[in-house]
Amino acid sequence: MQQVIDLEKRRLMLAVRRGFRNWTSRFKEEFGPDTRLCDLSFETLACLARGKDKGAFYLYDLIMNLKNLGSGFEFHELDPKNKMAVMDLHLFLLDRIRFECMRRLGWLEAYPGEEFTLVELIMQFDRLAPGLQAKIPLLSQDHPDYPQFFRVSTFDKEGVIRRLIPRLMKEIEAYSNTL
Repeated sequence: MQQVIDLEKRRLMLAVRRGFRNWTSRFKEEFGPDTRLCDLSFETLACLARGKDKGAFYLYDLIMNLKNLGSGFEFHELDPKNKMAVMDLHLFLLDRIRFECMRRLGWLEAYPGEEFTLVELIMQFDRLAPGLQAKIPLLSQDHPDYPQFFRVSTFDKEGVIRRLIPRLMKEIEAYSNTL
């Protein structure tokens, strides 16, 4: 029985190594099974947070390698069911990445899922996502929109957070232009 567990762990470690191979060459950071979003540099987060082009490729590549669906280069060749599953995971991760950027800028105190590794978020998506998506990030009391956030209903709190995304993208673009 012990050997089966070791084989599963070995398969996961190989998938993690494959999944982060392109990340390591592109971002020049160390990534592994214990990597959380808080461990990534802001430069890496900024690239991923854009959610398109290269940032999307790196997320697709990680997801597909961990899920044993090939590499990100093969995304457009996936059957519709798997393509939708990868896209759902991509959007889920994109939210967490943007929330981490907002936290680093001091806009959020905390966000749902920050305690999980990237590997856990991907491999346990079906179990974790519903609960995490039902929770709302906590806006910092120092943020100018906090009084509005405090006053609105729970349902509208998510809207307050989501309306910060365009401002976040401008901050990321400004940051990227300084590199």
